Amino acid sequence: MKILAISDKESKNLWDYYQPGKLDGIDLIISCGDLDSHYLSFLATFTHAPILYVHGNHDDKYEKIPPDGCICIEDKIYVHEGVRILGLGGSMRYKLGDHQYGQKEMLHRVWKLWFQLIKHHGFDILVTHAPAYGVGDGEDLCHQGFQVFLKLLEKYQPKYFLHGHVHTNYGRRYKRLSAYDNTLIINAFETYLFEFETEYENEYKKQIEKRKKELDGGEK
Repeated sequence: MKILAISDKESKNLWDYYQPGKLDGIDLIISCGDLDSHYLSFLATFTHAPILYVHGNHDDKYEKIPPDGCICIEDKIYVHEGVRILGLGGSMRYKLGDHQYGQKEMLHRVWKLWFQLIKHHGFDILVTHAPAYGVGDGEDLCHQGFQVFLKLLEKYQPKYFLHGHVHTNYGRRYKRLSAYDNTLIINAFETYLFEFETEYENEYKKQIEKRKKELDGGEK
């Protein structure tokens, strides 16, 4: 299954300079938030692939102008061709506004998913806007990650964790790929195309080896 992950910045290649056929072969599109609803609606008109989305902290306009032809997966497990996808949008609360949560509020959202988690025997992909706490997040409150996301990764061991919010162009500390336990983490900033099984087998091993070398280097 070929999946296109998108987040935070509209791709000029897919919008301003779109040409027919650019989305051919893609089986699923997943938005991690903070994208213009018109952009998602535009993509939906040029693909037969489902477009799933969660809200970013700047997606308050979705209430008035929702993305046409797209599927919101907030607070639910959506199953596509046997792949279980859990959606939890929003960021840490740093000002007044929608789609912002405190650590306890996000924990409460996860608690309410207990029946779905039992029914589906966990999930394969975690889709959020914010990263997990301490794993590629920022030091400022706005870009701080959620602690409960770590608990989800540790308990259910999904293959993938897709998020946005911390743009890869913010600096070298915000990596495109990383790993945590048995999960490959993908920062979906702008676009990232991957093959569900192949990417996991190839990139997860690379990230684990890279992490070991970094730890070994830090101990010397």
